[in-house]
Amino acid sequence: MPIWQMITGEYPPQGGGVSDYSRLVAGALAAAGDEIDVWAPGTFRAQLRDVGATVHRLSDHFGPRGLATLSRELKPDGRILVQYVPHAFGARAMNLAFPFWLFSQRNKMPIDVMFHEVVFPIKVRQALRHNFLGVITRIMALMVARAATRTFVAIPAWERTLLPLIHGSRQFNWLPVPSNIPLAQCDERVRALKNRYSSTQQGILIGHFGTYGGWISEALKSSVLPILQRHSDASLLLIGGKSEGFRSQLLSEHPTLGTRIHATGEIDPLEVSRHITCCDLMVQPYPDGISGRRGSAMAALSHGRAIVTTSGHLTEPLWEQSGAVELVKAGHAEGLIAATSRLMEDAHQRSQLGTAAEKLYAERFDLTHTIAALRAGS
Repeated sequence: MPIWQMITGEYPPQGGGVSDYSRLVAGALAAAGDEIDVWAPGTFRAQLRDVGATVHRLSDHFGPRGLATLSRELKPDGRILVQYVPHAFGARAMNLAFPFWLFSQRNKMPIDVMFHEVVFPIKVRQALRHNFLGVITRIMALMVARAATRTFVAIPAWERTLLPLIHGSRQFNWLPVPSNIPLAQCDERVRALKNRYSSTQQGILIGHFGTYGGWISEALKSSVLPILQRHSDASLLLIGGKSEGFRSQLLSEHPTLGTRIHATGEIDPLEVSRHITCCDLMVQPYPDGISGRRGSAMAALSHGRAIVTTSGHLTEPLWEQSGAVELVKAGHAEGLIAATSRLMEDAHQRSQLGTAAEKLYAERFDLTHTIAALRAGS
């Protein structure tokens, strides 16, 4: 029975995409019959009970005491699985001690590293302190990659970032991030939600699921608001923890749309599933384009929704090849408006896109592929 020792910078009840991902993977490995220990920073919040996984909390955030604990208590007959994001290991993303510690373990046991993110960017016109952070995160990534027995990346673009750092041949395995939203049954609750949020019985309900960051919020403002103004039977459903604040912003500028813009606020995952299911289509713009690391896109994809999204420098070729989403160049508001309007008027195309989305998710992104790839070399 393989023994996994997952090291992660966040784990529920701590929030974050890596936190949710770590719990999904730990639970699935345990369900497959493997032994799984999780090592994560301490938290003052109530602990969750995970079936099959043993969660250990470190006394500091991967500082000297925490690293000493790992050195003392990790099982030599197990393998390490690191969920790597530079800022997740403390010291404001400059914890050089952690990658050097990990490098020191490379001859003691196998080390698998999943790179969710790699480095902070270095740019000519940004602040010196930010470029310094960029240099430090490159040193960290170099040490972590060289410590790894196997290296996984959330998107292929991270391979292009890592290869120049390690100056050598290395096989990188693309391990897309699955959805962390479970599928709820399409029941009376879903139908009630559709009736509640739609402006008319035949009205189209446009959805967005996310965290409403600056670029995405502006992209939604510039695309979805004109659609609501042009189509009186359309409504907008904002799903996610910060959706209520974003709705307030929209209504402060367009108070007449108050009955047609809705927000869920923070709701549990099954309710997120029901709210996504009740939408006719999802509009999911991203500044760097849709990619395998976008959990909100994975959620819409797994629910078989018609999706209008953006392409950018991180977008993998499969998105265009699969025909599973409607792609518009990032930053092209008129393109988002045109694509969304076209889908609103074509139920057949929405159905085709939804079917293709569900198929693509099952074939490429489902959690079963993650577990199979990890266990293949364990």
